[in-house]
Amino acid sequence: MRRPETAFREIPAATAAGSAASDPALGLLPAWKLSDLYPAKDAPTYAADMEKAEKLSLAFEEKWKGKLTEAATKTGAGGIGEALKEYEALDDLLGKLGSFAGLTYFSDTTDPANGKFYGDAQAKLTDLSSHLLFFALELNRIEDAVMDACMDRDPAAGHYRPWIVDLRKDKPFQLEDKLEQLFLEKSMTSAAAFNRLFDETMAELRFEVDGEKLPLEVTLNMLQEPEPEVRAKAAAALSKTFGENLRVFTLITNTLAKDKEISDRWRGFEDIADSRHLANRVEREVVDALADAVKDAYPRLSHRYYAMKAKWLGMEQLNFWDRNAPLPETPTALIPWTDAKETVLSAYRGFAPEMAEIAGRFFEEEWIDAPVRPGKAPGAFAHPVVPSAHPYVLVNYMGKPRDVMTLAHELGHGVHQVLAGDQGALMCQTPLTLAETASVFGEMLTFRALLEKTKDKRERKAMLAQKVEDMINTVVRQIAFYQFERKVHAARKEGELTAEQIGELWLSVQGESLGPAIKISEGYESWWTYIPHFIHSPFYVYAYAFGDCLVNSLYAVYQNAAPGFQQKYFELLKAGGTKHHSELLKPFGLDATDPSFWSKGLSMIESLIDELEALDKGA
Repeated sequence: MRRPETAFREIPAATAAGSAASDPALGLLPAWKLSDLYPAKDAPTYAADMEKAEKLSLAFEEKWKGKLTEAATKTGAGGIGEALKEYEALDDLLGKLGSFAGLTYFSDTTDPANGKFYGDAQAKLTDLSSHLLFFALELNRIEDAVMDACMDRDPAAGHYRPWIVDLRKDKPFQLEDKLEQLFLEKSMTSAAAFNRLFDETMAELRFEVDGEKLPLEVTLNMLQEPEPEVRAKAAAALSKTFGENLRVFTLITNTLAKDKEISDRWRGFEDIADSRHLANRVEREVVDALADAVKDAYPRLSHRYYAMKAKWLGMEQLNFWDRNAPLPETPTALIPWTDAKETVLSAYRGFAPEMAEIAGRFFEEEWIDAPVRPGKAPGAFAHPVVPSAHPYVLVNYMGKPRDVMTLAHELGHGVHQVLAGDQGALMCQTPLTLAETASVFGEMLTFRALLEKTKDKRERKAMLAQKVEDMINTVVRQIAFYQFERKVHAARKEGELTAEQIGELWLSVQGESLGPAIKISEGYESWWTYIPHFIHSPFYVYAYAFGDCLVNSLYAVYQNAAPGFQQKYFELLKAGGTKHHSELLKPFGLDATDPSFWSKGLSMIESLIDELEALDKGA
């Protein structure tokens, strides 16, 4: 079974309802209640559902294995439609069990009890999935003409047409059944094991600043502090700890890259990123066009902006740790949680009341986890769980303006996941290239609403600068990440890589993307170690750039749209995984296969830099 991937900026977290904020200025920060899924790890309902899943999986295998070709000739009872309905119900149940185990584990990856619970659950669910593995493989062995006739004849099977058509795209890369089962079962001791090693290692790392040992999230946040010496100390602490742990991260990276190469070779993928493109249901040519367009724009975007920022901060070159430093004009007051909530919901409401109503449920029904806590994974994420339940959102809220934008981003994911849930467990999963649409659009709505209210030129400059930086981080930085991954995976084919070799590849793409206004000094060569996307979802990162450029074009259509844009937008989100990106974008007059499409998206970032330059000259 294909499990939905969490749409995330970094990773997941907690269980208790209601947690005091670490800083009183932020107000009371909410923690989600996983009891909506199961009351506790040892809850009888969890054990009962796991037992039920086992019985249903074995019964499903007994009922349908080796019989799907015959079922394709039937309508109603005993037909493919009936099998698909049962399979979807199983997918939902297994997804609920897996989500609860994962979210519990990520609430504190340093807790051995959580680790055991998660590991045991993963092992059990993998075992159950091995009994269901035959289904997709056997479906794909049915001749196209027979399957087409089945879907035309049987309404129950026809309902799942988008999923079946999508599944058959995997057909050229399928292996013989026993090999597929081996790959599935061995994943527990290969990729899944090294993913877990990464998560637990990262959660335990501490970074010493002025004698205090801090977790990753807090230390990274110090790079946004106004005092240069604070940023420098944080960067030194990050470099020191990353450097001390290079051995384990190098081993993880080498192992996972080799594991992927073996899988790709057996399946017959030509390019190192083709398996990701297939999962995203996007053509390699489209991604190549995006990457080329962004690389060509480096001088006009990141190089130009960072040169301006260096001048604003009175420096010839920015240190690499000054990249996200606030401008002197940036307000320093912490933003209380209630203000952040109202800011985002108000912006959503201004676009469409339905959007604000759905996002509001995350606050009202305790689907958000916000405090920074020891053991809690860093970053932010939105996890769809399953349609029979509801999504969860995690942020590490520290009261910065960027934290408000992150909240808007993750709630955009959450709204998308709620709307797509009506498609059911098999067809609600949006390809990653479109999974970032609602999140980035939500950020844009929030930014534009705030900008319209800001009349002071200095504050407007700070807001524009922060938005440009966020867009550069989303587009330029993520394409640089994608190029780094390509270089690492290509080099790994020639043999195991040393930490120094990986560091050299990292510095080569960072230097190219950041430009001459950023001074890349000793220590930065190890900063590839903490990016979880490289570990959890190889080549995931281009989806951010895809989503940002797409939303820039989409927002331009919205600004000039006739009434009805909102309805078309909601139809796009509700489609989930039932339509290709070309079909979803057509109502808006957009086409991602058009070479000029990406230039249009990038031009919005350039126009914001133009506005900043004009403000600077007029100051």
